[in-house]
Amino acid sequence: MPGFYSIPIGGLKEGTYTYDFTIGREFFEGFEESEVREGSGSVTVLADKRTSHLDLTIVISGTVMISCDRCLGMFSHPVECTNRLLVKFGKNLEESDPDIISVPRDENELDMAQYFYEYIMLALPIQRVHPPDSKGRSTCDPGMMLKLHEHEVSGEETADPRWDELRKLINNN
Repeated sequence: MPGFYSIPIGGLKEGTYTYDFTIGREFFEGFEESEVREGSGSVTVLADKRTSHLDLTIVISGTVMISCDRCLGMFSHPVECTNRLLVKFGKNLEESDPDIISVPRDENELDMAQYFYEYIMLALPIQRVHPPDSKGRSTCDPGMMLKLHEHEVSGEETADPRWDELRKLINNN
């Protein structure tokens, strides 16, 4: 995968450049520990080359298949994001700020795959559940939802006696 999602940075003259990439299943398979195994979309990198740096705007649009946190079923989730990355030309590779990187002046290309992957992961919601249908009802797997409801504990609140003295203090005030 290295080189396939790279942009040339060596020898660029000042000005603006556009690079287009397509991502698919093979892109996500390149990241072994990824929770996303398939997806499709496009990435556009708008590069503004200056003497001392390269200003990149990365626009990602597509869909990924993710697992529902509630029923564990897979569903398609849209991904739309725009990120900015500043590439400074320095003596050695340095990544102290996630939005600013330094690369050696003699570097010819910059592999963008890891950045694309990270931006996609950051664009996903924290809680991942099937979207509701047009009537607002859950589209989660009905069989799994039935199993969850069977094992649901309801109506049983057990009080921890260690907190009783504290509750007395609160109630007295």
